[in-house]
Amino acid sequence: MRPPCELVVRYVLPAFRSLVAKELIEKYDFSQMSAAEKLGTTQAAISYYLYSKRGDKRIKQLESIPSIQSAAKDVARGIATKKFSVMDAMLSFCKLCVVLRNRDVICDFHKDFISVPDACDVCPEISRR
Repeated sequence: MRPPCELVVRYVLPAFRSLVAKELIEKYDFSQMSAAEKLGTTQAAISYYLYSKRGDKRIKQLESIPSIQSAAKDVARGIATKKFSVMDAMLSFCKLCVVLRNRDVICDFHKDFISVPDACDVCPEISRR
């Protein structure tokens, strides 16, 4: 059993964190340590994100999705300008997850991992709540 949410946590969240971390460091001159603190992860994880040692082709695929890129830039800007709290950043990611579910991105990604019946409606059901 592999619910879609497990894939979001395992792949989408790291891709999102990677993009936010890169933006914070490259555009807003954050140190790896300060980016890690803001993202609730470790400096080592940030280093892996920056030097592409963490993540496989699935994460790279997710990082290329415009809605993920846009949300990551918005979160990085919010963190850098101190307009986003930790809660705001979290809510932004949750909203992104809903958008990805509505556009079937999560469903398509999920189908790469397990055989999902054609009549599966888990993602649309969750996104309407």
